Amino acid sequence: MFLPFWVAAPPGLPAVVAPPPKESPADALFRQAKNFRYAQRWYEAAAAYRHILHEFPTFARIPEVRFWLASTLESDQRWDEAAEAYTEFLGLHPDQNLLGREAKLNRIHCWGLRQSQSPQATPGLVAALADPSEEMQVAAALQLSKRGDRRAIEALQKGLRTSSCSEPCRLALQSMGVDPKFTGPVLTGRYLVLRIQEKGKPDTVTIRLAAGLAKAVAGYLSDTQIQQARRKGVDPDRLMDAALNAPKGTVLLSVDDKDSSITIISE
Repeated sequence: MFLPFWVAAPPGLPAVVAPPPKESPADALFRQAKNFRYAQRWYEAAAAYRHILHEFPTFARIPEVRFWLASTLESDQRWDEAAEAYTEFLGLHPDQNLLGREAKLNRIHCWGLRQSQSPQATPGLVAALADPSEEMQVAAALQLSKRGDRRAIEALQKGLRTSSCSEPCRLALQSMGVDPKFTGPVLTGRYLVLRIQEKGKPDTVTIRLAAGLAKAVAGYLSDTQIQQARRKGVDPDRLMDAALNAPKGTVLLSVDDKDSSITIISE
């Protein structure tokens, strides 16, 4: 809802109320698509995003439109369509660094689920083993290891150095009969700091969790707070990724409900 803009008037004359800025058709449709997505109405959200791409190709938020179309298709478990949409986003918007990282990881996830069904899945994962980012290499290797693909071994050995994925990489290597070999320095562990302030109480409860236990964070959040987090574009199950890539001291999330407020910080 827009608040009226009060324009000062000369003495003795009533104030003039200017109308709120008019929302463009593209902005209105983008907002509608977001609402559909929050309501988990995936088919309608995808249709709205596609309508924007078709009718408003010069819309300033087209990169976001393409990313959220792919994300919506992934949420709707349309894995092949989602992987294709992420590929299109990455090809057309290589300058979108933050969304680009998420798009690559999400595409790897989609390909991993479709290794035995889609002809693009396994070649896509193998190509990701050569990605400049070691994070992408390891993510692809973990997916390939589920089918015993030994092309994943080198990247899995690299993953042993990273606290967030050392254990999954170790188990993947062992499942293929390979001895895990730690090479290079082990990266310093990271923590998530949860600060819980109960309404009406002066004290703050502080809890520190190793980043590898980031999924446990969701256990401290109420349903209302989890919904708030997702509306803000934060998936509680992926806080580990955010913690490992954010500078120390970054506030990753702040949510509240009628009983308490929770702030999550990377340390």
